[in-house]
This record gives sequence, C-alpha cells and structure tokens, in this order.
Amino acid sequence: MRLLLSTLALACSAVPAVCFADVKADLSPAISAVMPQVISWRRDLHQHPELSNREKRTSAMVAAELKKLGLEVQTGIAHTGVVAMLKGGKPGKLVALRADMDALPVKEQVDLPFASKAVAEFNGQQVGVMHACGHDAHVAMLLGTATVLSKMKAQLSGDVMFIFQPAEEGPPPGEEGGAKLMLKEGIFAKRKPDAIFGVHVWPGPAGQLQVKPEGIMAAADSFEITVKGVQVHGSSPWRGIDPVAVTGQLITALHQIPARQLDVTQAPAVMSIGQVHGGVRWNIIPDEVKLGGTIRTFDPVMREQLISKMQHTSEHIAAASGATAHFHSQSFAAVTWNHAGLTDWAMPSLNWAGAKAGVSPIKPITASEDFSFFQQEVPGVFLFLGIAEPGQPIEKTAPNHSPFFRVYEPAMENGVRAMAGLAVDFLAQAPALK
Repeated sequence: MRLLLSTLALACSAVPAVCFADVKADLSPAISAVMPQVISWRRDLHQHPELSNREKRTSAMVAAELKKLGLEVQTGIAHTGVVAMLKGGKPGKLVALRADMDALPVKEQVDLPFASKAVAEFNGQQVGVMHACGHDAHVAMLLGTATVLSKMKAQLSGDVMFIFQPAEEGPPPGEEGGAKLMLKEGIFAKRKPDAIFGVHVWPGPAGQLQVKPEGIMAAADSFEITVKGVQVHGSSPWRGIDPVAVTGQLITALHQIPARQLDVTQAPAVMSIGQVHGGVRWNIIPDEVKLGGTIRTFDPVMREQLISKMQHTSEHIAAASGATAHFHSQSFAAVTWNHAGLTDWAMPSLNWAGAKAGVSPIKPITASEDFSFFQQEVPGVFLFLGIAEPGQPIEKTAPNHSPFFRVYEPAMENGVRAMAGLAVDFLAQAPALK
C-alpha cells in the first residue's frame, strides 16, 4: 500500500508556504455553528427520499438553499442535477466537491420520528423508498460546506464548484443519468476543475475518515446470459434441449473463473449471479432461461479477461448440450481511482478534519461508485466517513443498502470539516499533479 501512514500525524506546518491552521481558527466555529442546520436538512431529505432521475423535490430544495447563499446555480443537469459556483475573492484554481442525491427502493425499518414513509414505482412495482446509502447526509454535508465557504469567499484564492449529482445508484432502464450524463452534458466544458473530492458515509467508527491511494472502489459491470434450448414435456427431456440443466452447469463453471483462471495476486475480482429466470410450469422444460449478475474488478486487463472467459465458457457449455448462450455485459462504473499524489497531499487537511476520530487507511471495497467518471476527467480523491453509533460493534452496524441503515448525525461534522478543509487548502496551495 502506497499510503504514507506517517503523514497521518503530520502537523499543518508540513505543507509549504500555507497551513490550514492559518484559517481553522475561523473555520472550526463556523462549521460547528452550521451543524444544527445540516442535521435539519438531512432529516428533511431522509423523510422525503426520491429514486434515481426522480430527485425533483431534492433538487429544488438544494437549488433554493444555494441561491440564498448568492451562488451561481445551474439546474436541470442530467435531469435533476444541480451545480453551483462560488467565486473566491482572489483568482486561482477551481476545486470541485460532489454529493449524490438519490435514494433506493428499500422500505425503511428504522424507528425514527423522521423515518421515510415514501412509496414510488420501481421496475413496474410499488416499492418503499429510503435513503439507505446515506445520500441524504452527503447532500446536507455539502450544503453545510457551501454555507461555511460562502461566508469566507473573500479569503479564497480561487473558486469552488459544488456538484449535486442525481442517479448515482444507476438510472432507470432505458434512461441515461448520473455522473456520466453530467459530463456528457458539459459540466466541465467551460472550465475543468483542477481537482475533485467526494465523501461517502458508511458504518465505520464515528467521525473517522478512511482513505487509500489508487483503487479504493471497484469497477462494476452487469451481465446477462440467455440460454436457449428446445421446450419439451418434463417427462421426456430427451425429446428437447434442457436450458435449465445447462444453466446449472453454467452457474458452477462461471464461479470457477475468478477462483481458478485469473491471477488474483494482481488485484481482486468478484463475479456474482443474482438472477435466474425461466419456466412457467412444473412439468414443462422451458425453451429459455436467463441469468444475470455483477462483475467487480480493480484492473482493466483482468476485467477484459474475466468478461472474455465468461462469454467463452457460456457459449461452449451451452453448445456441448446442443443449446445456445448469448452473453451481454454493460459497464456501470469504472474503478474509483484516488490520485496517489493528491491523496498524500490531502493527509494534513484530513488529519485536521478527522480531529479525535482520526484518519485511517482502508482496504479496497468491491462496491462501486460513478464518482469514478469524474476522476477520469480530473484528479480526485474519494474517502469514507464513519457514521456508526459509538460503542456499537462495527460488525453489528447495519451496512449501506440495508433497511436498518442509520446515520450517527454528530459524525457528519467531520464530513463538513473534510470537504471545507480540502477546498480551502487546495485553493491556498494546490499540489503539482502529474
């Protein structure tokens, strides 16, 4: 791991010609003062969650709050996205800060006075909707950061772009969305940021910031395999071609590819099957079975190898039984790749932001993030903020996407400190990045 752990203990004096300590005396109380409003925003958003590409109320609320701060606000980007620009008092670099806004089709099972009762349509079904991944906290923390920085804009040597992104969880079928669509619609066309930062809450120690250089989250691909046979009565399978039996062989063979055909000493690789659909009656062998799942990788070469081997295996196992298999994959997100130099540079600011909770290295996470598409355009750092209840074992804390997921709200202050600290330090003296 290239993370320089020694930097975690560095004082701000280690940063040449500028020190976050020069401004933190003013910034710290300002952040503390805005936290009641941050918590209020978060609770309001939590009570009114909206699915991907449908974040209309959220978008309107965000835009209204940003306009109150006197920022230049653009709406309607990638359907419901909001981008605001804060002009500093002096010319300089541009730093971008990002939060995602969408919720999940999850029925909340946490007993809170502001628990979600929202219901919406998802894939043709009426489902409960919940901020089960903490995007409500992300939006609230970024609004708090915008509030604090707008009050000290005269001291900033450069500008700040606030990105409120829809559809991080993926747009509905047949639609575009998320970071990829925001970039396609040109949010960086007029002026590309010199760096971008993002924070994601998760069940780590309360207030602790966790980060690593290079691959911190996996690339994600979805796949679907359609196995076609010949339908026949279940009493005489030899008269047809059984796609169910072929699918059973496929499931076993596909799981062997990451374990037996890839060099996992290079990087992790995961393949999981989450869907199998076929047949309508107990005594009829169907003519078709579909299965689908996800691929997670950290290395682009290994990704191509895995996809190629899955396609080859599917086609040949099916052919051995006289069936056919059509393999299709689709990229959802690239590797969330933290710029190594920018990550090392950020450590003094993060050490300050983490305060008593501190900063810790983190192992690669096989979940994915479309923040990765922003990082393909500009150097970026993505980090995690622990929001587990103090005193509760982490292993017993509900994970993201659980109906029992909850946020320990006092920990959000360190999220605001991280975003504000990174922005101020970057504009004061941006590192030379390759």
